[in-house]
Amino acid sequence: MAEIQHFITTHEATLRLGVFVGILGLMALVELILPKRRLVAPKGLRWALNLGLVVVNALVLRLLFPVLAAGLALEAARRGWGLFNRLDWPPALEFVIAVVALDFIIYVQHRLFHVVPLFWRIHRMHHVDRDIDVTTGLRFHPFEIVLSMVIKLGAVVALGPTAAAVILFEIILNGMAMFNHGNIRLPQRLDAVLRALVVTPDMHRVHHSVRAAEYNRNFGFNLSLWDRLFASYRARPADGHKAMTIGQTDYQGRAAESFPGLLWLPFRRLPPLPASGG
Repeated sequence: MAEIQHFITTHEATLRLGVFVGILGLMALVELILPKRRLVAPKGLRWALNLGLVVVNALVLRLLFPVLAAGLALEAARRGWGLFNRLDWPPALEFVIAVVALDFIIYVQHRLFHVVPLFWRIHRMHHVDRDIDVTTGLRFHPFEIVLSMVIKLGAVVALGPTAAAVILFEIILNGMAMFNHGNIRLPQRLDAVLRALVVTPDMHRVHHSVRAAEYNRNFGFNLSLWDRLFASYRARPADGHKAMTIGQTDYQGRAAESFPGLLWLPFRRLPPLPASGG
């Protein structure tokens, strides 16, 4: 276990970049060959906006945070902060539990972003995308990225996971976000097998519906069990995957299809937040 954790921390940059580029490229290729839905918005513009946000968000994190989650995990280990730094459990068990616990925290965070009006103002930029594809999994407002990092740093201090566990979790989260936002057509039997454990594109696509009873469901990014355990699971959209409307009702035009428009979105009029519905 020690060798695995050492490998992850030593090759962090290579692993992060390799997984990001590899999954982005693979999903983009599969979307061309086996698309699930026909796109309605200009793809070149959407990709430029969504990938541009990746660059902006990376710069914002570097400017605002002197230490990120993995670095704080190292400091927590030195100072004995957090649950796992006070326990004497087998390292492999702590490693697995830490990754799963961090995934649960992201699930809770996502639900809060749909319930708290201030958070929804920020998060809805992710939902006004009128299509859903691999780049939608990278489309987050800088305010949301900052808020998410604050939550993640708090979780690291409370849990005390190893730096390797944090790095692996972040790599998995990034890769799975691109996978389950993919506009790809998976065989139904394969989808059923996969979603017993992880969030699949068909499962997560429901979450991007214009219907409140659907976009307030399926909050998970990695493991599918959280939605099943906490009664937020919906198997399929009412209109079917090909006929459903993606996005938010008030943003079906091109009002938010510019970089300034996306960044300004949290400050625009907020439509009443619908009840989660059934």
